[in-house]
Amino acid sequence: MPLIVKDYSWTQTEALVYINVPLKGVKAGKVNIFSTDEYLKVNFPPFLFEVILYAPIDDNKSVAKIGNGVVIFTLYKKEESIWENLAIINVGKETLQKKREHAVLKAQQKAVADTEAKAIKKREDEKYALEIMMKLEDEERKRIEEKKEQERRRATEELEQWKEKQRKEEEEKKAQQRREIRKLEHEKKKDELKTHSKSLSECPRKRTVTKTGKSEEISLPAPRSAGSIKIQFTPRVFPTALRESLVAEEEAWLKKQADARRAVNADMSELKDLKEEERNPDWLKEKGKKLFATQNYLAAVNAYNLAIQLNHKLPILYLNRAACHLKLRNLHKAIEDSSKALDLLTPPVADNADARVKAHIRRGTAFCELELYAEGLQDYQAALKIDPLNETIHADAEKIRERIQGTVPDS
Repeated sequence: MPLIVKDYSWTQTEALVYINVPLKGVKAGKVNIFSTDEYLKVNFPPFLFEVILYAPIDDNKSVAKIGNGVVIFTLYKKEESIWENLAIINVGKETLQKKREHAVLKAQQKAVADTEAKAIKKREDEKYALEIMMKLEDEERKRIEEKKEQERRRATEELEQWKEKQRKEEEEKKAQQRREIRKLEHEKKKDELKTHSKSLSECPRKRTVTKTGKSEEISLPAPRSAGSIKIQFTPRVFPTALRESLVAEEEAWLKKQADARRAVNADMSELKDLKEEERNPDWLKEKGKKLFATQNYLAAVNAYNLAIQLNHKLPILYLNRAACHLKLRNLHKAIEDSSKALDLLTPPVADNADARVKAHIRRGTAFCELELYAEGLQDYQAALKIDPLNETIHADAEKIRERIQGTVPDS
């Protein structure tokens, strides 16, 4: 049977109650404290201290400290007042037992409530952490998308700059050709005038004729004095309606003239040392295929370059050279050759369907390598219109579409 501790002390204010319970030499580790808003118990065998408080306290604020052989309670009153006693006097055993049971039940209910509160707090913390993580992931995804968009814009700007450079170089080339043609025509006119003047200056002033056995000298007029003649060339006019522009026809005519001169010069100089089979575009095409199969892509490009120089109207040459440029990562050149092949593969008929599919796929692949996925998807869709049952093209087009939508991470 436990020994009841009676030599405790207590003091109070209107808001607080202080209780000192001596531990009787018992170690602090063996002390068990139990309290509710009406009941207080300290069990340190063989000693026991328990009390039914005079008035309710705030159990959540109240604290107990163990040290220096004593337990010190600091109890907060629920209502500020001065208690007449620390405990209710003259409590029977039955009342005390009911108070104990009620205190235990209340403590159990509080423990359950605390457990539920902790569980709710844990769920709220986990939910908050999940929201923070999702927010961070959204921010990271936005940052990646912005970076990809910046790269796409940069690649687009570089492509546009490259196109503009090509256009200016082409315009400058055409202008240079026009200047050369005008210069040649002008020099030709000058040479004709010089030849005419020279022939006049070398003509004799006198000649002898014979009439009826008598010779006579006939005086010829002196040649005209040398001088310069100013010539103004009239613009070349084509027989087209006035409402139509003549610039395109003029430039096309000049390009044909320049191409013809280059072809003649090539035949005269660059191609004179080639063997007979090396002047055959078909032989060069097969040579390029063999070199491509051995992964000698630069040599294959050179073979196709020579074949195109000999015959620039064969779309298969541009199509094969585009494949070589893809392997060499010359992506802009691959786009240019694929576009040239598509221009030559007209009109679109069943016989050239396979070649048109390859041209679209190779150009689309080059666009995707430049991260221009929208342009690449257009080429893959064009290939699907020609060959709608091709599962490989379907799968690749779907991957590009997912890449544009941002549902597939960059590889």
